Amino acid sequence: MVFPWISVIIVVACILGLYFGADWLVAAAVRIARKLGVSPLFIGLTIVAIGTSAPEFAVSISSAARDEIAISIGNIVGSNIFNIGFILGGLAFFIIIPTTKKLVYRDGGMLIGTTVLLVLFFIDGIMVWWEGAIFLAILVSYIGYLIYQQEESEEELDDAEFQWTDVLLLLTGIAVIILSSRYFVISASTIAEFFGVSSYVIGVTVVAFGTSAPEIATSAVALMRGDTDVSAGNLIGSNLFNQLGVLGLASIISPGRSMIINPNAQESAWILLILMIIVVWMMRSDWKITRYEGAVLFLIATVSWALNFFDTTISGLLFA
Repeated sequence: MVFPWISVIIVVACILGLYFGADWLVAAAVRIARKLGVSPLFIGLTIVAIGTSAPEFAVSISSAARDEIAISIGNIVGSNIFNIGFILGGLAFFIIIPTTKKLVYRDGGMLIGTTVLLVLFFIDGIMVWWEGAIFLAILVSYIGYLIYQQEESEEELDDAEFQWTDVLLLLTGIAVIILSSRYFVISASTIAEFFGVSSYVIGVTVVAFGTSAPEIATSAVALMRGDTDVSAGNLIGSNLFNQLGVLGLASIISPGRSMIINPNAQESAWILLILMIIVVWMMRSDWKITRYEGAVLFLIATVSWALNFFDTTISGLLFA
């Protein structure tokens, strides 16, 4: 069997497409929303949040519709671990990240609570449509609560003036994301078949890395500018949208309206929960995340990825 070099090239091209498509979508959507007089709060909680999570949304929904359930689930779980462990942990290793009470108690508490619910949904090895509906209902209620409370968004918004070409840029970004996600899933599956590894492994590693490109870019830019305001809040918000919105919708539209959860995904969900509890505790400790704490988050994510890549579990290693 010949190595699928073309599929590798397509994967790389799709990663770039997902990144630039999301960037165009967010920039254009923010300027259009401001032109229409939409509040900065609404922009930060909806348009920007959806835009930065657009790659995860596009890949997971496309995978679920194609019955590539393992890639869909692996992408969400892997992206969330990547966001908190690698990006937030890596960022904290270079610069101390300040936190706030609202970020810890409100958003951090929400993150832990929904991850507990994710673990419970995964325990029986299947996620059915009504569980996804619960996730979507929680997301809508949470956003509604934030809008009602009139909290200021922590997102950095584009100050550029609206131009009519932004409408074209918005549509182009959406089209690029949809096409990139489709061929990303197809090519990733081809590579998985060549190496004899499961689709879940590809989803939780390669695909998760690719769809986290916007978060990586945002955090890197914030680090270079010395601006940490968009770090923890941005990543936590992205995780909530991925977990509640993307996974919730994917379980509803998947063939048979249910998703089979393999043992690796079940264990990864537990690791994700542990990671969430630790990061919220770190944010509460002295109201900042230090370099040492960032290294711990990075290490946990590395162990999780290593287990998934070699298609094994902690219990499998202990009792082998």
